[in-house]
Amino acid sequence: MILKCNKKLNPWFWAIAFMIVLVSHGCKNIEEKKVQELKATLELNNSLTDLEKEQGWELLFDGVSFKGWRGLGRTDVQNELWKIEDGTMRKLNSGEVPSMPDGQPMEGGDLITIDTFDNYELYFEWKILKAGNTGLKYNVSEEISQKFGSKYSALGFEYQLLDDSDTLYAGKLKPSQYTGSLYDMIAAENATVRPIGMFNSSRILINDKHVEHWLNGKKVVTYEFGSQHLDSLFKKSKYVDIPGFLEKRNGHIVLQNHKDDAWFRNIKIRRIKLGD
Repeated sequence: MILKCNKKLNPWFWAIAFMIVLVSHGCKNIEEKKVQELKATLELNNSLTDLEKEQGWELLFDGVSFKGWRGLGRTDVQNELWKIEDGTMRKLNSGEVPSMPDGQPMEGGDLITIDTFDNYELYFEWKILKAGNTGLKYNVSEEISQKFGSKYSALGFEYQLLDDSDTLYAGKLKPSQYTGSLYDMIAAENATVRPIGMFNSSRILINDKHVEHWLNGKKVVTYEFGSQHLDSLFKKSKYVDIPGFLEKRNGHIVLQNHKDDAWFRNIKIRRIKLGD
């Protein structure tokens, strides 16, 4: 039905109709703007600038595939546990992971880089949900992990990722079990985690024996391989009975398979030559 103009109609009718058109047009523009902003964000993430390329940075995640990764103890990636979602690697929470045909929980595993790395600067961004708990592990030997731990889980130095402020953990964890820490050995100092649902940025620097953890632009941990300080903390940790654990090696980088949701993006690495 076509509405014909009627001069006797109340002027308020035309004012309201005009406002509806404006609001509708405005909402459409807002939605289009959001779509464009999301598209621009996705294009910006998981990419390298010309300067980064000159500096020797390499992407460990291209934003669209698991190229360069596999499950620890496997030749592929378990899509029931890990998925690519909006330019991120997402670890699904246990509630979304299907059971085995016999009803038993699916035997899951950590996600491991195919390549190994010695001296490097690693950058990555991550987010978790309320009470979330996961980690990124480095200096990992797959052989040691499977010999002294689990067939599909890594034993290695862990950069802890946690919802520090959740009451679930209040008074129950050691200082070295909060975000940015070298898990169970060195507590992060002056660590500030962004609100739940927001991405945090982290860096790990390994240059010969020197190691640093960074969180959202602040250095929160520093230590030296082979130092008496690290050795003394290792002897008090849960890793003390694992032969070779403390040795620096050309190791894998690992994303932990934990029960909670976790998202990772902008994972990139710059190999360091000794003396640089």
